[in-house]
Amino acid sequence: MIRVAVVTVSDSADAGTREDISGPAVSARCQALGWDVVRREIVADDQIRIARLLVELTGSGEVQVVLTTGGTGVAARDVTPEATRAVVEREIPGLPELMRAEGLQYTRRAVLSRAVAGTRGEALILNLPGSPKGAVQSLDSVLDLIVHIVDLLQGRTEHAAPEPAKLI
Repeated sequence: MIRVAVVTVSDSADAGTREDISGPAVSARCQALGWDVVRREIVADDQIRIARLLVELTGSGEVQVVLTTGGTGVAARDVTPEATRAVVEREIPGLPELMRAEGLQYTRRAVLSRAVAGTRGEALILNLPGSPKGAVQSLDSVLDLIVHIVDLLQGRTEHAAPEPAKLI
């Protein structure tokens, strides 16, 4: 079972002036997959606070995957990618590339996401969009890869041959 932390990045949700709906949507999807959501956090759009929380979560040994939702766009306060880049040890650019490509099936705005993915220690950090629908769709587009990455980070390197890539 994969142990997950879900972090909502939102000034208004952190201040309590707006309900967090993305975090619960991502958590519900993870639970439907049989994953264990062991932490749920809300943090303001503040690069230092986000980075500190990511370091805390990945260093706790409690989680294998940290999924952030929000703060990946082009607005001035969208700093989740910068906070993530500041703490990851190994970036995995293919995950957000795939999420954006798959997201184009639903909206042209998918290309505006500046999401980042990478590893820190034995944990994966993955930025998802702030909209509940976009966050779940993005997560769904890389589910099999997340499972594979967790296996690799846990030292389980024996695996079946990958499925062939889809032809467009």
